[in-house]
Amino acid sequence: MTGETADPNPEAAEPDPSTLLDSGLGRGRANALRTCLVTRVSQAPGGMIRFVLGPDGAVVPDLRARLPGRGAWLTPTRAVLNEAVKRRAFQRAFKTKEAAAPADLADRVAEGLRADLRQSLSLANKAGCVVAGFAKVESAIGDKAGVAAVIQASDGSADGRRKIVAALHRRHGSAISCIPVIDDLSNTELDMALGRDHVIHAALVAGVGASGCLARWRRLRSFEGLATTAEEAGPVRDGQAAFDLHDD
Repeated sequence: MTGETADPNPEAAEPDPSTLLDSGLGRGRANALRTCLVTRVSQAPGGMIRFVLGPDGAVVPDLRARLPGRGAWLTPTRAVLNEAVKRRAFQRAFKTKEAAAPADLADRVAEGLRADLRQSLSLANKAGCVVAGFAKVESAIGDKAGVAAVIQASDGSADGRRKIVAALHRRHGSAISCIPVIDDLSNTELDMALGRDHVIHAALVAGVGASGCLARWRRLRSFEGLATTAEEAGPVRDGQAAFDLHDD
């Protein structure tokens, strides 16, 4: 009877974290996968977040993967990032105790992703892919083309949300769950993104700008461990309905 010989050094296959660093998109092997410092799972860079060392030695998120220097990659969730900080994974990867990961690094990433979403919404607006105002949104929902997503201010009224959901029901019936509801931005943030005052209701209509905006919304939601589809979220908040990011 024969048997397999156990690996005398089971940790030998564990890679040195510093070997996972690279110089960012466009400066390495084409179409190369990146490996997460924490999970050791490899995937396309468009689905990860890169970090580099700033001039002061602080760990800096590089959401577009274009900052100079060798960078480390993580699976883009708050939980994984917090684990990396806890394990001192950045210090091991960059081979320096000076690689200081601030305690609020996850919050900084989240704010960067929110800013990315606002910028994308602004670009979608300039491309003609956004309608704003309750009446215009309700009309767009009823149009033959419909809407790609509904946008609601996070601090908007529940009554307004119910009326928009009712319009979605009239248009889509039981298929209402296919319409994403973006309610992660406040009234102030929507005003900033769209360049107008008191935006509570808006909608994305089909177009390249809409696709990019939805991709960034999903990235933010995924980072926070939240649902990115209406089906995952169940009924739409207060109602009944509900990536390559480095190229723009």
